[in-house]
Amino acid sequence: MDASERQETGRPPEAGLTTGALARRLGVSPTTLRSWDRRYGIGPAVRADGRHRRWTPRDVAVLETMCRLTSSGVPPAEAARVAQEAPSGAAPPAWEHPGRSRAAATLPLGDVRQECRGLARAAVRLDAPALEEQLGAAVRAHGLVVAWQEVMVPTLHAVGRKWASSGDRYVEVEHLLSWHVSGALRRHSRPAEPRVAGTAGPVILACVPGEQHALPIEALDAALGERRLPTRMFGAAVPAEALTAAVRRLGPAAVVLWAQARSTASLPLARHVAGTEWGLKGARGRPAVLLGGPGWAGRPDRGLPRPASLKDALDMLDGVYTAASEGVTSPARGPA
Repeated sequence: MDASERQETGRPPEAGLTTGALARRLGVSPTTLRSWDRRYGIGPAVRADGRHRRWTPRDVAVLETMCRLTSSGVPPAEAARVAQEAPSGAAPPAWEHPGRSRAAATLPLGDVRQECRGLARAAVRLDAPALEEQLGAAVRAHGLVVAWQEVMVPTLHAVGRKWASSGDRYVEVEHLLSWHVSGALRRHSRPAEPRVAGTAGPVILACVPGEQHALPIEALDAALGERRLPTRMFGAAVPAEALTAAVRRLGPAAVVLWAQARSTASLPLARHVAGTEWGLKGARGRPAVLLGGPGWAGRPDRGLPRPASLKDALDMLDGVYTAASEGVTSPARGPA
């Protein structure tokens, strides 16, 4: 037990760890520890005053084995049985999950923030409570932009690479992680009251037809909410006709078109959206159109800027929206 844990518990090391201290040490959530205790009988040997849990070194060893096994793809019930039967201090037995090697759970993270490793371990264990807790903590600690770029994206990429190199295994890990990242982004976004008085419409965010990867524009939507810029999120694979109809109905300050794959990126579509008008004759407006995602790489168009990062997109949209609200023509926007 380190100094911080002694300070938190107010007890000497032999009294055991609190549930919170043990959860941080293992990289799981307290909810997961309580669930394992309730379902599989892996609980603390000491319960101070009949209520407060204190985890002894033997308890910690069992939980460490449990975590190693579940991270290797072992079902939790079987992992609990093996962990409880293992001699104190002994390494868990070799385990071959059907179709997986013992090293299958190792994700190619590289040089990343420590939070990525905890997030990856929770994803491989399919530990939803830990994913929720760690994603929320990353946003609170670093802010949404840094949490997205330096915690969420590297972990998502690592899971994607593992999926691609493992014969379509780890699909469930990628889906669970993506779902919880999406949920974290939505929880930390909020509808924005326009911060600038004026008549500018919202920012439309949409994936181009055929494009299903919407997480990056969900991150942009949440970050724009932090800056109090109004948005309309249309998500994945928006048909061309629907994009045009939305532009005419909303009169947006800007439209962001996301294309993850080169096969979905269509410059003719982007030019069509940029040329879509709304309003009364003689006072028509057109939106600024920004191209987001790697699908647009190598397809430059002077009138269709392509931000290089989430921060670049935020700064560009900030300027476009402010200029539109003040009735000023922005370089990225057609005449209003």
